[in-house]
Parts: sequence; C-alpha cells; structure tokens
Amino acid sequence: MAQPVSSQPLSPALPADRNVARAIVVGGMGLGAVMLIAALALWFHYGTAVFFETIAAGISACL
Repeated sequence: MAQPVSSQPLSPALPADRNVARAIVVGGMGLGAVMLIAALALWFHYGTAVFFETIAAGISACL
C-alpha cells in the first residue's frame, strides 16, 4: 500500500497569502474599473460607430 509523502498535516493558508490574494483581487477590480471608464470615455468622445470600429481594429490587430 502507498505511504503518504509527508506525515505532517496540511497547514491553513498563511495570513500573508491571504493579503497577497486580496491585493490581486483588488488590483484586478481596479484594472477592470479603469478599463470600463476608458471604454465609456471613448464611447462618449467618438460615438458608437467609431468606438466599435476601433475595438474591432484592435482585436484584429491582436489576432
């Protein structure tokens, strides 16, 4: 029968790990908010037709 690699029980996440995870989540939310605000600013500045053409051109340039 197979034996476990370690006999020590798994420890819960360290507080530092939770802080890093929280920072990543908050940073992602902040980046998403900035992207949404930028998209709305482009929409109001250029109008819907130019906005969609700009987004389509950007996506096609990436692919």
